[in-house]
Amino acid sequence: MFSPPVDLSFHNIILLSDVLEEEPRAGLRPLRRTRDHRYDTRSMKLNNNTICDLRGLHTALRHFLSQPQRLAWLDLSFNNLSHIEEVLCELHELRVLYLHGNIISELEEVNKLSVLPWLYSITLHGNHIEQKKAYRGYVISMLPMLKKMDFSAVTPDEWRLAQIWRESMGSSSMNKDK
Repeated sequence: MFSPPVDLSFHNIILLSDVLEEEPRAGLRPLRRTRDHRYDTRSMKLNNNTICDLRGLHTALRHFLSQPQRLAWLDLSFNNLSHIEEVLCELHELRVLYLHGNIISELEEVNKLSVLPWLYSITLHGNHIEQKKAYRGYVISMLPMLKKMDFSAVTPDEWRLAQIWRESMGSSSMNKDK
């Protein structure tokens, strides 16, 4: 059974450096602490705050989690993030990432996450990129391990179309080089 997340949602956090003074919200199941007073969980909720950038994320993870490098589930929804920052790409165990309800406007920002080998679920709806043409297909093609997007399963047809698109983009970029 998985431990509940460290829940720092609805704390009016603007800067992640401020989070070190916060106490996680109590949930239905208690959080287990280790001997070093960190939490024995692989998930964290930082949603519904006003976070604009992720400077200090590693410090916050080290402060709260007993194994920060093993973070698997991160909720950053309903903040003020305008970019997908490189710090997220360093979370190599990340499997679920919630970014919905932010202000990300460039579809190409999603490309950065392609280095995450285990990322199988992402939410991006409620960002400006949702209005872009071929939004869903683009994201699916950039994140080949994806099984769920915006709380909906990725269908076999979507996979096939994304694969065709990836292959056509690969051959068109190769043709440009010639």
